[in-house]
Amino acid sequence: MIEIFFISVLIIAIAVILLGVKVIICKGGRFSSFHIHDSEAMRERGIHCVIDQDREERMKKSLSSKQQKKA
Repeated sequence: MIEIFFISVLIIAIAVILLGVKVIICKGGRFSSFHIHDSEAMRERGIHCVIDQDREERMKKSLSSKQQKKA
């Protein structure tokens, strides 16, 4: 039982080290961002974060309701 525990800890430690190689070895290294708004390819395709899309839709609705009140 204890052998499985140590093997599991070793595997997790190796995984963490391999994930952090860029951060540990490179000067000024950091993890890259996984947010959609930080991805150039997504911006080129016009894909936004769901929070930004929600904000845009709310603005459209509020503008249309203001225009209807004026008429």
